[in-house]
Amino acid sequence: MNDMKDITAAITACKGADFELQPLKIRLPQGDEVLVKVVATGMCHTDLIVRDQYYPVPLPAVLGHEGSGIIEAVGPNVTDLQVGDHVVLTYGYCGKCAQCNTGNPAYCSEFFGRNFSGADLEGNNAICTHDGQSVHDHFFAQSSFATYSLSRENNTVKVSKDVALELLGPLGCGIQTGAGACINALKVTPASSFVTWGAGAVGLSALLAAKLCGASIIIAVDIVESRLELAKQLGATHIINSKTQDPVATIKEITGGGANFALESTGRPEILKMGVDALGILGKIAVVGAPQLGTNAEFDVNDLLLGGKTIIGVVEGSSSPKKFIPELVTLYQQGKFPFDKLVKFYDFKDINQAAIDSHKGITLKPIIKISEGVSESILTD
Repeated sequence: MNDMKDITAAITACKGADFELQPLKIRLPQGDEVLVKVVATGMCHTDLIVRDQYYPVPLPAVLGHEGSGIIEAVGPNVTDLQVGDHVVLTYGYCGKCAQCNTGNPAYCSEFFGRNFSGADLEGNNAICTHDGQSVHDHFFAQSSFATYSLSRENNTVKVSKDVALELLGPLGCGIQTGAGACINALKVTPASSFVTWGAGAVGLSALLAAKLCGASIIIAVDIVESRLELAKQLGATHIINSKTQDPVATIKEITGGGANFALESTGRPEILKMGVDALGILGKIAVVGAPQLGTNAEFDVNDLLLGGKTIIGVVEGSSSPKKFIPELVTLYQQGKFPFDKLVKFYDFKDINQAAIDSHKGITLKPIIKISEGVSESILTD
């Protein structure tokens, strides 16, 4: 067991179960892998829907897929990263398929297997119990609800050491999803109108990006007043509480016929229908909210046809993370992308409270401070 390292990880034991901190072991890096000492990990909606088995990731597993940390060891085939680098961990992709080769790694032909299979592509695990029992891992090619994480060189993004590392993990998924949907997929244009259906972390990241793109009308739709107020602070020109207003009619009135661009992040098909209905002629809506597998949505075909409307499915903001994540860091440093206003920090031992607060909408983007939250009592309780 000399090639193994002791770690503490949050185990998701079965459907709907609380996270449980356990002492485990992780093997050292091989090939193009890197071993990262995790400083902090964002908690994403996808962690919770996998815990609840909307997606069939095998359990028990170590989840977590918005990790940030410091490289502690590298495999023999790693060329562009080194020990001591500050990094953000993002989604897994092969780097060789037609989509990856054309700059679209978010649509990698191996995406589901590399991110949701609970193992590597050969079915092997890197994490095990102290008596040698394998634990499902490789979640988003990282499983970063742990003190140490194994990722691959291509999904490990070097970032500036001038920015607080514990803040940056969510750039690996949720924040880049919202921002990228606007910048890379929708390509929001200056003086246009943009609607975010849902004012959570992804929706508000999109709002910040729409503002960067120069949208002149920015509308946030939600049912939580505190989220709508924050949206206003971050640049929304209009806010709509869909409990008290008809959002489709209100959007059409504000925009003079319908929105140019929109993002749907709730994962609710009835909201998607409203989003399509509220588009103007040649309007585009990006779908990023992930419902249970097999969920269907409806829309008026003639409305779509005659209006020239576009519905786009968007994964990970259609981003190339090695390029896009450092760009978001730079924009943050310049004060143009203040995503820090969306986050709240929790100690590792409080990971279940973070999940509760996220589910209730109390916290938009929880970040679990991994290295500061582990104490000896966790390992002995």
